[in-house]
Amino acid sequence: MSYFLFFIFAFSLSFVTTFLIRKLALKLSIVDYPSADRKIQKSPVPLLGGLAIFVSFFCALGALAYFYPARIFGDFITPEKLFWLFLGGLFLAVGGYLDDKYNLKPRYQFIWAAMAALAISFSGIGISHIRNPFPFEIPFLTGQAGGVIRFDVLKLGFLTFPQDLFTFVWLLAMMYTTKLLDGLDGLVSGIVALGSLIIFFVALQPFVRQFDTAYLAIGLCGVFGGFLIWNFHPAKIFLGEGGSLLAGYFLGILAIISGSKIATTLLIMGVPILDVVWIIARRVFFEKKSFAQADSKHLHFRLLNAGFSHRGAVLFLYAIIVVFGLTTLFFQTQQKAIALALVVLVMIGIGAYVTKKKRI
Repeated sequence: MSYFLFFIFAFSLSFVTTFLIRKLALKLSIVDYPSADRKIQKSPVPLLGGLAIFVSFFCALGALAYFYPARIFGDFITPEKLFWLFLGGLFLAVGGYLDDKYNLKPRYQFIWAAMAALAISFSGIGISHIRNPFPFEIPFLTGQAGGVIRFDVLKLGFLTFPQDLFTFVWLLAMMYTTKLLDGLDGLVSGIVALGSLIIFFVALQPFVRQFDTAYLAIGLCGVFGGFLIWNFHPAKIFLGEGGSLLAGYFLGILAIISGSKIATTLLIMGVPILDVVWIIARRVFFEKKSFAQADSKHLHFRLLNAGFSHRGAVLFLYAIIVVFGLTTLFFQTQQKAIALALVVLVMIGIGAYVTKKKRI
């Protein structure tokens, strides 16, 4: 019941905050205008959604930490970790506001994302290990087949390599996955809400029992759920630069704090991640242009070209997230490796289908 009440509180807080931030964006004329290529909305839509997410999430966590500290602080979440989580999020919120208002160049956008990832790396929050998904030993990395792959093996001052490097890359990868995925109304906010809900149930599993992490996950679900009411098609507010990066940042952090649930997060975000990997490879190696140069060749746009409605494409991708996300509740490490391989096959199948439908 306490989890449910916290979800309702976070949801309601986000709903009201988003309404107020939307009014602010309209007053300041910080809006996104339609264009012929990627921006397919019919009229200007307010930005600053990232500010609404940031304020709602940390106000909800702050209230919980103040009134019920024993519920949020435990083995996995400490006041120090919450501070660094806030600082990294603040970098993204500030950078997102500046981009929404002044339309920063990609290299300046990247600085804020890098600062957020570095803040977490410097804090000591990191991915110390992942479980070996293979039935054989990996030389120099694991002690036995089915064991763990260690990343906390080399220290330099307050940094640990390759743990901090892996954490930095992981967070940037998650942030840019959700940033590049943010092309349809409600897509990213819905995926984060569903993903954090799945991680919430994973955290409550008898063999996991991470009750503090569960509060973080269900709070994140509530915040993005409240925002989704305003962001679902036709959207009345967009995530903007800060919001799209915060989405991946929070999911990436949740995977780390919850005890290196990397495989779980990869299953939840598998199809979007593969789409982004293909998009970047195509832009860099085939089209010889910057990976940050926007286009309309993402999977979600191809679904529209194949005949899906706007809402239909979003709900279809939601369904994939739910199906593969639910496997994390029942699969062990090696079974998750098989499920990840299945994600690749599903992505190939969807890509072949939308390409054929477009040609027809």
